[in-house]
Amino acid sequence: MTDLDELRNLGPKSRQWLAAIGVHTRADLEALGAVEAYYQLKQLGFNVSLNLVYAIEAALLGVPWNQLPPPVRERLRREVAALSHPAPAAQTFLVDGHLDLAYNALKFGRDPRRPAREAREREADNPSPNGVATVSIPDLLAGGVGLAVASVFVMPAASPFPFVYHEPTTYAGPDDAHGKGLAQLDYYHELADRDERVRLVVDRAGLDEVLASHEAGEQPLLGLVPGMEGAAPIRTPEELDLWVGRGLRAIGPAWDDTPYAAGAWRDQGGLTAEGLVLLEQMAERGLLLDLTHLSELASLEALERYEGPIVASHCNARALVDSPRQLSDRQIRLLAERDGLMGTVLYNPFLRQGHLKGEPKERVTLDNVMAHIDHVCQLLGSATHVGIGSDFDGGFGAGDIPFELDTAADLPLLAEALRARGYGTEDVAGIMGGNWLRLLRRALT
Repeated sequence: MTDLDELRNLGPKSRQWLAAIGVHTRADLEALGAVEAYYQLKQLGFNVSLNLVYAIEAALLGVPWNQLPPPVRERLRREVAALSHPAPAAQTFLVDGHLDLAYNALKFGRDPRRPAREAREREADNPSPNGVATVSIPDLLAGGVGLAVASVFVMPAASPFPFVYHEPTTYAGPDDAHGKGLAQLDYYHELADRDERVRLVVDRAGLDEVLASHEAGEQPLLGLVPGMEGAAPIRTPEELDLWVGRGLRAIGPAWDDTPYAAGAWRDQGGLTAEGLVLLEQMAERGLLLDLTHLSELASLEALERYEGPIVASHCNARALVDSPRQLSDRQIRLLAERDGLMGTVLYNPFLRQGHLKGEPKERVTLDNVMAHIDHVCQLLGSATHVGIGSDFDGGFGAGDIPFELDTAADLPLLAEALRARGYGTEDVAGIMGGNWLRLLRRALT
C-alpha cells in the first residue's frame, strides 16, 4: 500500500490505470498533474473521461470530487478540451473595441498584468460580484489582441441597476465623477509606465509602433486607446482639453443619463443643449464619438450632427435581441453611411433573446455571435462595418460569455467560426481587427 491508496476519490480501477503510466505515489501524481495523466491514459487507449480528471484534482486538494470549486472544474474542462481541439493560431492582429481594465483594477483589485487564472484562484473562496475573471494582458496577447479601447467608466450612485457597486467607481456628483474618472485615466498611464508590454495609443505614430511589434520576430505590444464610457467626468465641455491632453481619444456621452444625453436605459430623451456643445468641441479635436448606451433618439441626433468619426463600440443587433440597449437596423445603416462600425458584444443576454444573466452558458454559443455579425453584414451588403467589442469583465464574467469562450485568449475562435460560416480571408481579418484599425487611423492624428 502506498500513500496513493489513501487519497479519497481514487478507487481501485483509477489506481490501476495510474499504475499503467508509472504513477505509484502521491508525489508521482502531483508531479504529473491530472490533465497530463488523462492525456497519457488516452494515448494508451484507456477509456477515461473528464470525471477522472476531476477525481484526481479533488484527491490532490483533499475534497470530495463533487465539491471541486467551479473555477477549477472549468479550468480543467478547458485544458482537456484543448488536448482534442488545439486552439487555432492567433490572428496576426486583433482589436477589442471595449475593455473596462481600470474599472476592474481599481474596484476589484484585479491586476491586468497577471493571468486571469490568478484572479480566479484568489477569488475562488470569495467570488467577485463582477463574475469569474476573463481578461488580463497575458490572455489578451495570447489571443492575438494587439489593440483595445480601454474605458474610463464611473457609475452614478443613483443608478437603478442592482449591479451598482460603491467606491471607488461610483459617483455622487460632477466633481466626484471628475476625480474618479481622472484616477482611471491616470491608472492607464501608470500601467503603461510599469509594464513594457503596454503602450498608450494616442496618435498614429503610437498605432504604427504597436502594429510593427506584431510583425514576425518582434515582441508584441498591447496598445490601449483611452475612451470614456459615459461623459459625466467631463464637468463642462470647456474642460475637454484637459482630458485630451491626458490622452482621451474617444467619448460616449452617456452610460446612464448624463448632462449631455439620455441613456438607453431610461426615458429615451435626446441630446441636451450642453451635449450639442460637447459634440462640437469633440469634432474640433477629431475625437471618436461612441454611440453605445445612447438612447435611439440621442444616437440619431448625433449621427446627423456630429462631423467627426463615429462608432458603436459594444452593441448588438436589436433585430435579434429586442432591447433599446442594442442598435436598430436604422441606426446600423446610418452608422455605416458615416463609415463607422458596430463592435459585437460577447455578453450572453445581449446575444440570445430572453437569455438572463446567470443562466447556463451552454445555451449561448458562437453561432449566436455569428448571427449578429451576419445580420449586420447582410443588412449592409458588406463586412466592413462590424468588429469586436467584447466588454469582457464589464459587469459579468466567464459564466456569461458564449460557451466556447473562457478567457480573452480564446478570441481567435471567433475567426475560426467566421471561416466556418464562409467568410473569406479579407472579411475575417477586417472583422477581427482591420475595420477597427481603419477607423482608428482616421480618428488618430
